[in-house]
Amino acid sequence: MRKKVFGSRVERSSFFNTARARAADYIRNPGKLNSLLDQASQKIYRRQGPFSELRDSLKAIFRLLRAYADGRYRQIPTASLVSVIAWVIYFIMPVDSIPDFIAGLGLVDDAALLGWLLASVKTDLDRFVEWENRTAGEPSESLTGAGSGED
Repeated sequence: MRKKVFGSRVERSSFFNTARARAADYIRNPGKLNSLLDQASQKIYRRQGPFSELRDSLKAIFRLLRAYADGRYRQIPTASLVSVIAWVIYFIMPVDSIPDFIAGLGLVDDAALLGWLLASVKTDLDRFVEWENRTAGEPSESLTGAGSGED
């Protein structure tokens, strides 16, 4: 419960709203979205802490965004897509509501916001994973041929 309250408080913060406003630019620019995901992946894998128990969900989010950027998956509502991209932007921002360098507390706010996000987009993420399972082994429909979907 505490994570949900904290996560929703961070979600209403000016830092997250700035990230949400920037998300539209990433939706329109697949290369920029993939670069953002590369930065977030590096940050996640460098750190353990509160993200360890959420790693599978994070991988699914990253795969979803890469599939979106590659044009292979577009069945996600725009509001959910914006929220997910905004979380990634917020996560890699050097300064957010609690900067990461403050005794690890910064990662706690990132994780709390992720918990809130996962609860908010659970249905959409579950649909993506079902789609992924159904299309496993099928040839990619990507026009670019880029992206393996792995992180």
